[in-house]
Amino acid sequence: MRIALFVTCVNDTLFPDTGRAVVRLLERLGHEVVFPEAQTCCGQMHYNSGYRRDAQRLAVRFVETFGDADAVLVPSGSCAAMIRDNYTRLGEAGSPLGREAGALAPRVYDLTELLVDVLGVTDVGAYFPHTVTYHPTCHGLRVLGLGERPYTLLRAVRGLELRDLGGAAECCGFGGTFAMKNAEVSSAMGWDKARNVAGSGAEVLCAADNSCLMHIGGVLNRQRSGVRVMHLAEILASTEEEPAHT
Repeated sequence: MRIALFVTCVNDTLFPDTGRAVVRLLERLGHEVVFPEAQTCCGQMHYNSGYRRDAQRLAVRFVETFGDADAVLVPSGSCAAMIRDNYTRLGEAGSPLGREAGALAPRVYDLTELLVDVLGVTDVGAYFPHTVTYHPTCHGLRVLGLGERPYTLLRAVRGLELRDLGGAAECCGFGGTFAMKNAEVSSAMGWDKARNVAGSGAEVLCAADNSCLMHIGGVLNRQRSGVRVMHLAEILASTEEEPAHT
């Protein structure tokens, strides 16, 4: 399958290893990954902050860039949710943006959806000999409805021991601009989440969204917990021959 990668701003700027891991994983499974260089931002930050026209312009660019793709992989739950759930709202009824965004939305996938639902894979041949706990993230849990997909993929990883996370469904407190506008609340929520992560006894905290991992990881680092954070793609891309850096 030919898959177009929308790497997202946060991954491109701060977590490039996630994009590389996605490519390694999908190529190992026999698929072609393309990276349209005209891609920019999905517009989520603009949309959430009330800059609707700016978000519309970015939505138009995204649709123009990815409109002919068979499948678009977005390794970020919040960005995938923005594209699938909000682009049609940005386009007025009957507008070109509304029609094109509606046509594209069913071909936009989170990594776990692409693997399990489209490619029909639950065991990707990964090897990761560590204890891991998984944070489902708000957009993955409540908007995309990822459900058991991430857990199914993690349980199939050789050497991995999956630990339960207390309060897994609770928000970590990041929420993009929420963390800046409501810093004290955001920080308190992050500390609650980090306490549950530490209580799991896991070596690694895993999620499908690096923005949440950045927030929780910052708290874990300040607590000197020793717990590492890793995007799900990096664990799934890990093999005995090419292990992930923990």
